Amino acid sequence: DLRRHRRTGALGGVRCGGGVMEVVLVEPGKEARLAEIGSDLRSLQAAVGGYIEAAYFFDDPVALICNEEGKVYGMPYNRAVRDEAGKVQDIIAGPFFVCGLGEDDFCSLPKELQTKYLDMFKYPEKFTAIGGKLVITQDKPRAAARQEAER
Repeated sequence: DLRRHRRTGALGGVRCGGGVMEVVLVEPGKEARLAEIGSDLRSLQAAVGGYIEAAYFFDDPVALICNEEGKVYGMPYNRAVRDEAGKVQDIIAGPFFVCGLGEDDFCSLPKELQTKYLDMFKYPEKFTAIGGKLVITQDKPRAAARQEAER
């Protein structure tokens, strides 16, 4: 059970407030980081590079917001989402973010959950097909070197 639910655009029923929310932003090839994004639909779509899809993989009151068509359009694989036993539930293509859930909209990720999701998605992952299987490895040194170069 992937606990997925689509919320795509105004016609799909996304109700976003007019403020800014603090989220864990996860981009392909980069370490996860805290970021502030607007809570309006256009800002959400800009953060993921297209139409949004909300996925509810976790028991916490959070949503993983990704590009609805990331895999279809060949966006680079970003991170694997695993269950508590470490089994891969899905692979997210393209940028995504983890935010909190309000009563009827998305909101800032609560402070007590920020560290959990920063740690969960901290390091970039490599996806390699070997012998008909997909092998996923974390790319710790490359991420650290890239961030040093960006400073």
